[in-house]
Amino acid sequence: MAAVSVILPVFNAASTISRAIHSILHQTLTDLELIVVNDGSTDGTWDTVANIRDPRLRAVSIEHGGVASAANHAVTCAQAPVIARMDADDYAHPDRLRLQLQQLTEQNLDVIGSCVRIVDPTSAPSQTLARYQQWINEETRTSEQILALRFVEFPLVNPTILAKRSYFELKCLDNDLPEDYDLMLRAAAAGMRFGKTPEVLLDWTDHPTRLTRCDARYSRQAFDRCRRQHLLTGPLQSARTVDLWGVGRTGKAWLRWLQSRGFTVRRAYEVNDRKVDTRIHGVLVQAADQLAAADGTPLLIAVGAAGARDLIRPQILARQYRPGRDAWFVS
Repeated sequence: MAAVSVILPVFNAASTISRAIHSILHQTLTDLELIVVNDGSTDGTWDTVANIRDPRLRAVSIEHGGVASAANHAVTCAQAPVIARMDADDYAHPDRLRLQLQQLTEQNLDVIGSCVRIVDPTSAPSQTLARYQQWINEETRTSEQILALRFVEFPLVNPTILAKRSYFELKCLDNDLPEDYDLMLRAAAAGMRFGKTPEVLLDWTDHPTRLTRCDARYSRQAFDRCRRQHLLTGPLQSARTVDLWGVGRTGKAWLRWLQSRGFTVRRAYEVNDRKVDTRIHGVLVQAADQLAAADGTPLLIAVGAAGARDLIRPQILARQYRPGRDAWFVS
């Protein structure tokens, strides 16, 4: 049995699949199997895969059913106790699997990602996703950060994930939600431990035809539905009263949503002096330095300005909040 099974669902990626496959087969960790599931491609993808000869490569062709179905099928084919995800248009750095498996084991994690380099199809750094790359590489590195910020955005880049088999056996759901983000949130709710290597171990290629760019399941609206659904079934499940930090554009949207779902927003906090001591949708706005000590009431922090979360974090820690347990950043 291999130490790691790498699963790679692919659909119409004839121009990139060979590079992605060889980046896995040329890993410094050689004790692996690579399972490529061809999801009914109509270009030359299958021919390209079939011409690659390596005993560690197993290729399966199925009728087109979408990425969730293909990924789930790949998991059923995988034999190792640890499974890694890979995409057909990305490039895994040679030490990726070795370093991730080492940290997963040493830190007793269930799931681990890595830092990434986001590039365009010419391998040049992506300018449009520079802020997202910074967030992934610098702001969501530790287990605590990943849990505290999981309702802002998906804190792991999906094709960087390496995890114990139990993570992937939760299965991707085939619905109108981003299946990778939904899987991560369900795993977090189940108590799984997350981490991330400090090294950049994957080149994540952004292009106009990538699913995250052109499929409605990865739209901002779909991510909003996903995070709010998981908040309702997770941190807010037993709560009817919440506190809210931020009543700017982002915060007002959350305030309206919370009230529409029957929650009482007990207190709102804001750094903008012009909003302090006013009422917004019936809620009195207090200055941020008046934040009360944690008392078990969930605190949602709805701020989006660059650097704001770094300024807020020390303030909530000083009042005994535990990010990811009774305080969550949202967007």
